[in-house]
Amino acid sequence: MTSPLERIYIGMLGVGTVGKSALTLQFMYDEFVDEYEPTKSDSYLKKVSLRGYDVEVSVLDTAGQESYAGITETAYRTCDGFIIVFSITDLASFCAVNDFMEKIALLRELGHVPIILVGNKVDLANQRNVSQREAFEYAARKNIEYIETSAKTNHNVQQVFYKMAKAVVDMKHANTQPQIQQNKSRDDGCCCVL
Repeated sequence: MTSPLERIYIGMLGVGTVGKSALTLQFMYDEFVDEYEPTKSDSYLKKVSLRGYDVEVSVLDTAGQESYAGITETAYRTCDGFIIVFSITDLASFCAVNDFMEKIALLRELGHVPIILVGNKVDLANQRNVSQREAFEYAARKNIEYIETSAKTNHNVQQVFYKMAKAVVDMKHANTQPQIQQNKSRDDGCCCVL
């Protein structure tokens, strides 16, 4: 008899239309979904192999709309790690990242939950409104990793999810701080003037 697979829970956070669902579906099914239908909240499950053993990765694709805040708050409390997504073409979506970081800090202990910041839509680099430097500097201040992706071209999508899965498994097994993030005060946020 085989033992049940370990299951880890990853929450996708970010405002609407940044590509959380597209990234999730690209990871799950290796396909880009061009048609956008706003997500209420969906959960996806995929078996992956990490360092020689299998793990079930459950991805909670949360709604970007405030009307589904109750679902999102549950995600903050139950997920093992978070991928916070913004669009490199949308400055307001980048400015909202700090709100998600503050909510995680309010409901969880920063430094004890892995977080990766993702700048999505790099296939639209000619429409970039958030510089790489600005995003990397923010991530460095928060002591989290920053990765740029394109759900459309599958650029770095697998890397983001596998890094997050490894960080969660490492944290659970070692019962220490995740390697991709360490405790940091939350007073140095993003300030946007629109």
